[in-house]
This record gives sequence, structure tokens and C-alpha cells, in this order.
Amino acid sequence: MNVHWKRGLYVSLSLALAAAVAGGCGKKPQEGAGNTNQAGGEKPFAGKTVSLVTANHPWGDAIKALLPEFEAQTGMKVKVESFFEDQLTQKLTVQFTSGSATPDVFMYRPLQEGKLFYKNGWVHPLDEFSNKDAAYDFADFSKSAIGSTTVDQKLAGIPIITEQEILYYRKDLLEKAGIAVPKTLDELAAAVKKLHDPKIEQYGFVARGQRSPLITQLSSFLYSEGADFMQDDKATINTPEAVKAFTTYGTLLRDYGPPGVLNMSWPQAFGIYAQGKVAFMTDANSLYKNVTDKEKSTVADKVGFAMFPGGKAGSKPYSITSWALAVNAKAANKDAAWEFIKWATSKEIVLKTQKQGNPGARMSVWDNPDGVTGFPAELVPIIKESSKVGVDHDRPVVISVGEARDAVGEVVQKIMNGDTNVQAAAESANKALQAIIDKDKTK
Repeated sequence: MNVHWKRGLYVSLSLALAAAVAGGCGKKPQEGAGNTNQAGGEKPFAGKTVSLVTANHPWGDAIKALLPEFEAQTGMKVKVESFFEDQLTQKLTVQFTSGSATPDVFMYRPLQEGKLFYKNGWVHPLDEFSNKDAAYDFADFSKSAIGSTTVDQKLAGIPIITEQEILYYRKDLLEKAGIAVPKTLDELAAAVKKLHDPKIEQYGFVARGQRSPLITQLSSFLYSEGADFMQDDKATINTPEAVKAFTTYGTLLRDYGPPGVLNMSWPQAFGIYAQGKVAFMTDANSLYKNVTDKEKSTVADKVGFAMFPGGKAGSKPYSITSWALAVNAKAANKDAAWEFIKWATSKEIVLKTQKQGNPGARMSVWDNPDGVTGFPAELVPIIKESSKVGVDHDRPVVISVGEARDAVGEVVQKIMNGDTNVQAAAESANKALQAIIDKDKTK
């Protein structure tokens, strides 16, 4: 609200009240008028309604429970709809394509839809809002999390859920074999080989083997070897560093993975790990409950967590924003939409949602003992360190994400199927990825 207008309103109200008192008016102000807060100040958004669309996600459940608090503070109403991931993307695409002014605020996956949404003009940049209020402390968000929600140097959204790739390991198996927790990819390969014993259904390593899903987990292998998917609109998955990363990931799965690993995404990988049949696994920290929940896992009390092992460039796991909040470019009241986002991503509310197991992006909350109660104590320092050294994307940052993932994933699948000419496979995939990058420029 305009400060001068607000000051003028207060003066006018004061004069009116004084006149009423002088005239002997004994009427009391109406109770519950909806335009004053508990301290007697004005609610600038009283009577406004913000439409919010969320994914069917634990964060959405947590924020819904807190909405009465926001509505009481602001006088604003929040209308919420929730959808499964694919339904959510479809709904948003249909509404934005038609130029709809709703929803005002929405959850989205920055690295999956972010560039598409932004390039199509469906997202309102939030740079003008993020540093307006010093108390909001925008600098408190991790650099990698903000990197995930930045498109063309513009802030497209505010992070609400983060994740990093970590190493899961079996404490009991390492202890019995006298093996230290691997700190490098070479150490990991040696430990995997030593603990691999398919005769007793004990496999050394598991991770995602399906062509598209494996890309996110492959990314940390690339970064840790000093490679990346692309650089300045140029595909770079044919470099020596990239070839080494492909080889390491593909060989671990081919030679030391469980049967059927070629067709595994994260549910299958976590499932077989939870059965106690695998020594090591690399995947997202956000999924840890799938192997630590005693109702789901036979090795719940034997699971250890460690930093992603380092390669030539050190330990460089992905550290990304998996879910963020954005404002519809057509929203009628962007100030009200931002007011909701500012509240939902404030230190106070992030603390409340993170205590329920939703990993946020505010470093101060991770440093707060209350903020980490929803996570295993052993996992917390790994999340904090990964956030500091991690890379802000876990796939090629392009509009045609699905095509790009398939093109790159083909290299790993060829290795898993016995192809020994990794350089040739990488060259072919690099050409395919470059074609996708070039095509996206015309969109």
C-alpha cells in the first residue's frame, strides 16, 4: 500500500473519530469489521482473495493447515486447489495458454517447467519484490536453490522444497568388511566391488537405470568430474570428463547392480535397497524415509548417509529447488500474490513446514535446532554442506526437458547393454542434445 495514502487515511479516520466524540456520538465501532488487525492497525488486503494451486505434496498439506494464520493476519482469503504432478502441469498449461488470470500463485517444478513457463510469459518475475522488505531477508536462501529458480537472470519463483543427491550405505556391511565410508568415486567403485556378492543376493550398487529418470542422478557424477550437460548453449557431454562420468555410472549399474536395474526408477531402486539387498545407493536425500521407515524397510536401523563421493572436481552433488512458488503473469493483484508468497516462505513459516519434514531453502532454518527436528541427525550436516557446494540443476536446463533427458540417458543405457565405445555414444548424444538446444531457440 502507498505509504502517503495510508498516512492520509489514518489522519482522516482520526479527524472523523474526534468529530464523532465531540458531537457526543456514543456508538461503538463494529466488531469484526475485517479491516483492522488485533493491534488496531489496518489490514491492507482485507477482502482480497488469492487463488493458490499446489501439488499433492506434503508441503501443500502443511501450508493448508497454516492458512488460517495468514488469513487472520492479512484479512485475505486463500482459495486452494491441489492436483497430482502431471495433472498440475497440464492444468497450468491449459489455463496459462488461454490467458487465464488464475491461479494467482502456483507450485511448479523449476527445472522441469520453469524455462518453458518463463519463456512463454506465464510467470511474473519477482525481483522487484524479493528485496523490498529487509525483514524478509532474501539473502538467507541458499545460492543453489535460487539458481534453480532463476531464468535469464530473472527470479521466476521462490524455493519451497530443496533436495540434494547423497550416498546411502549399509553401516553393518561396511563395518563387517572393514570398509570406510567412500569419499571419492574411486573409493566407491572399490567398495562396491568388494561388497558385491550376487550368490547371496547382495548387490554392490543401485541407482536409477531408466533412460530419462537416471539423468538427475547421473548429474552429480558429471559435476564431480568437472563436466556438465551444456555450457553457454553448447552441449558438452562429449568431453573426457563427461565420458568418465558416464562410464562410472553405467559400469556400476551394469556390473554391480541388481537384476532389472536397467528398468528401475527411484521407487524400484529404493524398494530393493529397503529389502536389504544392496550395499550402496545414490539418490535424492528427500526420499530417505523410504529406507528408514521400519514399516517399509528391513534395514531401517542400518542405513547411513554420506556426502556424494568426490571426483576430479571434488564432491559436487546437485543441490536444487524441486518445488517453488510463482506468480501468474496475468494475476490481477500481484501485490496480494506476493504477500502470500512472502508469508509462506518467511523464516517463521519455513521453520514450521520444515519441522514437518519439508526441506526448505533458508539456511538460517537449517542452522536452527528446531528446524532440523524432522530429519535424522546424521543427515542434517550432509544437507547443509551439499547446499553450500552443490550445483543448481540436475538435468539439462532447456525447454524440451523430456527430449534432452532421453538423449543423454541413451549413453548410460548403451553402457549397461555392453557397448564399450562410450566416446562414440557420447558424441552421438552430444549432437542430439545440441539439436534440441538449437530448436528451443526458435520457440
